[in-house]
Amino acid sequence: MDKGTQTMIDNLYKNTGKPLDQWIEIVKAGNFQKHGLIVKFLKEEHALTHGFANLIALKSQGTDAGSAENTDELILKQYQGKEHLKPIYDKLITEILKFGNDIEVAPKNAYVSLRRKKQFATLTPATKTRFEIGVNLKGQQAQGILETITAANAMCSHKISISDLNGIDHEVINWVKTAYENAN
Repeated sequence: MDKGTQTMIDNLYKNTGKPLDQWIEIVKAGNFQKHGLIVKFLKEEHALTHGFANLIALKSQGTDAGSAENTDELILKQYQGKEHLKPIYDKLITEILKFGNDIEVAPKNAYVSLRRKKQFATLTPATKTRFEIGVNLKGQQAQGILETITAANAMCSHKISISDLNGIDHEVINWVKTAYENAN
């Protein structure tokens, strides 16, 4: 389990007086089928913040990366129907892990989060033809292959789109490394 999730679980108990297991029992007693309904229930009926409600919903359904028996399974699921994009991920992760031994690789259902002290990048098979590298470079002007993300709830400030292994060049690696260096 990553440090951020453990901290949230610890804070859940400190803030509510109930451990995660007890919250999961409450959710299971409600027999909810959808993530959004669990979050809504916890926020409206128990006045939890969105972050805590989301954590409990993910854990109660076992759909978070930490609940997966094998994080490799999460990564393989991301590439079902997009198998030709998996070599892009493999090459990128090999190059990125050379930056330092302090990188946390945290697979999620749809992407892989890369963290140092904070998230610095995401690796996502976005469509059947496009692989997307999200990077956190707040204040950086978009240039070259670097595009600004304008969505209000984006997890990264910029993205780089590539379609094959040839797209992984010096410029791509430099942008990701800059994000890594900024995340210390």
